[in-house]
Amino acid sequence: MLKKSLSALALIGAAAIVLTGCSANAGSGSSASPEAVKDPTELTLALVPSQDQSGLVDTAAPLTDFLTKELGITVHGVVSKDYQAAVEAMGAGQAQIGFLPSLQLWQASDKYGAKTVLQTERNGNISYPAQFMTNNPDKYCKDKPVERDGKLYCNGADALKGPAGLDEIKKIKGAKVAVLGPGSPAGYIYPMLALKEAGLNIDTDINKLPVTANDASVLAVYNGDAEVGFSFWDARDIVKKDTPDVGQKVVVFALSQEIPNDGVTLSKDLSPKLQDKIAKALADYSNTEAGSKVLQSIYSITKLAPADPKSLDVVARAAKTLGLQ
Repeated sequence: MLKKSLSALALIGAAAIVLTGCSANAGSGSSASPEAVKDPTELTLALVPSQDQSGLVDTAAPLTDFLTKELGITVHGVVSKDYQAAVEAMGAGQAQIGFLPSLQLWQASDKYGAKTVLQTERNGNISYPAQFMTNNPDKYCKDKPVERDGKLYCNGADALKGPAGLDEIKKIKGAKVAVLGPGSPAGYIYPMLALKEAGLNIDTDINKLPVTANDASVLAVYNGDAEVGFSFWDARDIVKKDTPDVGQKVVVFALSQEIPNDGVTLSKDLSPKLQDKIAKALADYSNTEAGSKVLQSIYSITKLAPADPKSLDVVARAAKTLGLQ
């Protein structure tokens, strides 16, 4: 999601580790037995920003400091180029802990034997919908937009639970649409799946405007660069400070099927004992006032809960349908 190349990763704190994204000699079949695993003396935590990078760089250091103290192992944080680079870094042994979206959690597990240990909880929810946004509600809203918490919705999207309004997405045909990269569940995978299931050709029926992050998608719609945009719910909040009228100018007119929340995955090269220790430390951290505040600053996480690997099956099916394996 960043505009930087992999060789120019932003480092958190004093970390001097570069994720090259190469996976040579890495794979799910190359690990030793759990009993033979010798844990590393340093750990690398891979993070990928869902919005502007600077906030992540400034706020993630307390998390790595906490893990270093709790585990007795130095933990470095790095901001990777994008989600796929983080997955490949996990496979190549260049990162041992990853905060990843649901698609990449599944990929890291399927390709490299990584273990998803935690999933994020936001305001009591372990799933979220992708949202379809527009600056042209007259075209996409079959009813009058309603206001909720200062933001406009239509077609039942004010229920804040997907799916909603998907009958109206056929109208997107021919429109200019702000789209994130193919690795983004909310910014690409689920909206594109919905369009495909609605009968649109996702290669020829929409005019794609590539954007680098969820906030950029909102702003593309807000500024009129695109008529429609995709993002996680509700990405309008992350640009509200600079564009206070965004909730009025950008209307959410549809919500996708619910998407499993992002979470934490650990390298297969770590011993089960260390995996358990890391998972417990992160979960405990999320239950403290200070830890919750830091995690909210990084990824809007209010709590980390034990993962349900089966919840990722729906993401796997979506990825296979769209050829994103």
